[in-house]
Amino acid sequence: MPAEWDRHEATWIVWPHIHSDWPGKFAPIPWVYAEIVRHISQGETVRILVSSKIREEKARRVLGRVGVELKNVQFVRIPTDRGWTRDSGPIFVMAQDEPQAVIAEFGFNAWSKYSNWHRDARVPQRVGKKLRKKVVAVRHAGRTIILEGGSVDVNGAGALITTEECLLDQRVQVRNAGLTRSDYENIFARYLGVSHVVWLDRGIEGDDTHGHVDDLCRFVNSNTVVLCEERNAADPNSQRLAKNRERLEGFRLPTGEKLTVVSLPMPSPLLFDGRRLPASYANFYFSNAAVLVPTFNDPADRQALGILSELIPGRPVIGIHAVDLVWGLGTIHCLTQQQPAERHPY
Repeated sequence: MPAEWDRHEATWIVWPHIHSDWPGKFAPIPWVYAEIVRHISQGETVRILVSSKIREEKARRVLGRVGVELKNVQFVRIPTDRGWTRDSGPIFVMAQDEPQAVIAEFGFNAWSKYSNWHRDARVPQRVGKKLRKKVVAVRHAGRTIILEGGSVDVNGAGALITTEECLLDQRVQVRNAGLTRSDYENIFARYLGVSHVVWLDRGIEGDDTHGHVDDLCRFVNSNTVVLCEERNAADPNSQRLAKNRERLEGFRLPTGEKLTVVSLPMPSPLLFDGRRLPASYANFYFSNAAVLVPTFNDPADRQALGILSELIPGRPVIGIHAVDLVWGLGTIHCLTQQQPAERHPY
């Protein structure tokens, strides 16, 4: 699986259509999506899943009003249950000695929490058919393996980060009952080309996915990660994140070198209707033209953008207002999925 910062052919998203994902706050969501598409489309094609001609026309109107170059947007008619493309969309991998990406088809069951997932589970197959790409079903010990894209992060050079809370917990939101650490490592090696796995402990407070890593720790290059840090010792995230730092600092990359760990601040707790939301700057997305980072009208916004700008030279780091978006319990990384560009043997 290539690193997210490698060159993309396209970014995939699902145009928002499920009002219940943002109850009472849906109205601004298409405009936030449009702003995200505006930035991504400046450097690559954006492929947008819609279920009907009517929804495509609505999306076109919104995108046109914010100045998106529609020549860089392709609409793909595939129905979905939800809009979190990182988790239910196609995971593209590069087959050994092949220039074109193939799709690793993991199973999807709505984070082992919701009932509306059957159309989402068919998205990788349908995308493969549209693109005429090979789709490889991910199986282990005779069973389909459930895995969301937000539960893992890779450096494209043999290393992967995930959490025990998400993949190994056998009581809450169980994806693959009975699978062990060793089972997952075998799966990652076979289907994602991973030889070294960092097993972090738990995710952040408010995370509906039960421990997705893309809300707390991300690679920014092949030997560096950013890890969220909570400086308020009374906040439940403080001890969780400190424990994860201990694990990262003891990790060795496939090259034998130590991993560089850089702290990324957490915004102040963000609440809506009495619920804490999973607001995190780690949910950023690498596109060809820019790195898009969720912001939360918080004093830490500027600090987070500055840290990422120093760590990621060569492309602008742009803040996207995400206070409304995170009410859906996810932000920019959760709703995007990259399709890597073809590799040519020069």
